[in-house]
Amino acid sequence: MKKHAFDCAVIGGGIIGLATAWCLLREGVDSLVLVEKEPTLARHQTGHNSGVIHSGLYYRPGSLKARNCVRGREALYAFCAEHGVAFERCGKLVVASREEELPRLDALRQRGVANGLDGILHLDAADLRTYEPQVRGLAGLFVPQTGIVDFTQVAETLAGLIRRAGGEIRTRWEVKRIRTRGGEFELSGPAGRLSCNLLINCAGLFSDRLARSCGLAPDVAILPFRGEYFRLRAEAADLVRHLIYPVPDPALPFLGVHLTRGIDGRIEAGPNAVPAWKREGYARTSFNLRDTWDILSFPGFWRLVPRFWQVGAREYRRSFSRRLFLADLRRLVPALEAHHLGERGAGVRAQAVTATGELLDDFHILNAPGMVHVLNAPSPAATASLAIGATLAELARQPGFGG
Repeated sequence: MKKHAFDCAVIGGGIIGLATAWCLLREGVDSLVLVEKEPTLARHQTGHNSGVIHSGLYYRPGSLKARNCVRGREALYAFCAEHGVAFERCGKLVVASREEELPRLDALRQRGVANGLDGILHLDAADLRTYEPQVRGLAGLFVPQTGIVDFTQVAETLAGLIRRAGGEIRTRWEVKRIRTRGGEFELSGPAGRLSCNLLINCAGLFSDRLARSCGLAPDVAILPFRGEYFRLRAEAADLVRHLIYPVPDPALPFLGVHLTRGIDGRIEAGPNAVPAWKREGYARTSFNLRDTWDILSFPGFWRLVPRFWQVGAREYRRSFSRRLFLADLRRLVPALEAHHLGERGAGVRAQAVTATGELLDDFHILNAPGMVHVLNAPSPAATASLAIGATLAELARQPGFGG
């Protein structure tokens, strides 16, 4: 079987891998290949993204999330404008519907200001209705930097730029094995073999397994969480003008069920967050023995359960109950009715968990000689993709890369 040699190989055809490959080519990498196991790019987390361009409101100032989201947001807006990708800076509302949420709402505003967000408006109950006539709440924030885009279109645009810059993209190319031979990496799978000097792992749901196949011992494991949502029927379209979010629970890395309007005009309601027993398990009945064993045999899972079993139980109940799902949505928009909930959809989030049972909230990147592994890139990773890609490309071009 013929082996092809490249200066750099990127594993993963989602938006992080594509952005990184493009940035590497711009940095002057001589030859690059991006491999993706699926027949098409952006098949999983990128393709199931809600399409929100995040502002940077939620993230701890100084964190990788905060820095990359703010930088990546503006880079993404500029990229879309330059390459003709449709987007809209529509802004979003964060709504406090209970008294105990008011201090958290103010803390969010202060965090946003610390992250450089200008023009955040504090709204009282009457002000909320000027932005969203159907919203009911005690107070809220309007964040003007938030926008919407189709991230699959962004990914396809990046793929075109990679090819025009001389990079190769190989779909249906699953990496089954990685060997290290004297500073060179050999990747092999059913589609063939290739070698590279620089290796970038952006494999999302399988990033921890690939890191281990390189002989590393990551201090985290990927636990998949399925996020289920409904699309609102066309008759409910006038109930939502912007993006409407609740005040998030600071103890969780999830934002709670919310309402988002896509660039195509469709409105999504959700998602919840339940453990998935298959890494690419989009149905409630999805199950994979190896994936389940990895979860149940990981000590961090059993240290996580006692802390979040009540939250998890509620999320599972809501997964099987339209009534509970609707009740949470009606905290934000009381006019919503059961018949407004249309077709269901789901995505699966690659959530890194430590052996001590901590849900990692920030991006997590593991370096080793000649390689970088992106082991936690949850939301706002799509928003921050160009900033993350630029950071990885800069790192890869430095002497002693990855060490």
